[in-house]
This record gives sequence, C-alpha cells and structure tokens, in this order.
Amino acid sequence: MIEIDSFANKIIISDAINKYPEECCGFLFGTEEAGKAIVSDALPVFNSAKGDKKRRFEITSKDYMKAEHHAEKNNFSLLGIYHSHPDHPAIPSEHDRVAAQPFLSYLIISVLNGAETELRSWKLNDEYQFVKEKLITKDLINNKITQ
Repeated sequence: MIEIDSFANKIIISDAINKYPEECCGFLFGTEEAGKAIVSDALPVFNSAKGDKKRRFEITSKDYMKAEHHAEKNNFSLLGIYHSHPDHPAIPSEHDRVAAQPFLSYLIISVLNGAETELRSWKLNDEYQFVKEKLITKDLINNKITQ
C-alpha cells in the first residue's frame, strides 16, 4: 500500500500538467511503516528520453544520484518513481515494466487534454509483472482521503 500526502501530490500533479503533452517523471520520497509507504515529498526531474517524449520517459544516472542525495539529506527513503501518460490511461506499458526495479512503487498519472484524470500505483511481483498497488491520497489541508 502507498499513501501520498497533499504536498507530494501537488508536486506530482503540477509536474504532469506543466509537462503535458510530454511525459513527466520524478522520484517519490518518504517513510515506510509496517508495509505501508508514506510519500511526503516528490522531486521532478528532466525527461531525458531520446525521441518521442510523449510516449517515453528516461531518467539519467545523474538524476538517480541526485535523488539518493535528496533522500539522505532529508532523512527520507527513496520509495518510487512517478511519470505521466499523456492522453493514455494510468496503466504501465511493456517499456515501463522492463525498466522497472523491484521494491519501488511506480506511480502513473493519466493526463487527458492537459488535466489530471487518474492516478494509479504499481509494483513488480515475483514474476516481474506489474500488479496494482492500493493507493491512498491525503489532502492534509482539508482532511480529505481518496482511495
């Protein structure tokens, strides 16, 4: 299960909308408690994919090092990666699966005509296939929880 607080959620959604019609990408940070990942920060990074950025994203090794430094500096764990699917559902592609790493959450934001429409999280199972992860978003300002 993964829970995203309002601060991190705003960063992720804003990045997806601002980068539309291209895919955005970034990292998810926070803590883990009893099998639950609690995301309290997100770090957008440059989509370094060659070619069509509307259908692919790539994160450089330099940005991975930057994410590890950010986690250490802020006493966070690196919990996952997010990216958007412009004008497509929040379902991982085969390209997403092949590039994924075990133990990380993969949050996908569907953006349709420049507006966020769906947010889903995925994790690799033991057979290296994506399975949907239970996702909770928290709006700490309005005490609202969405599942």
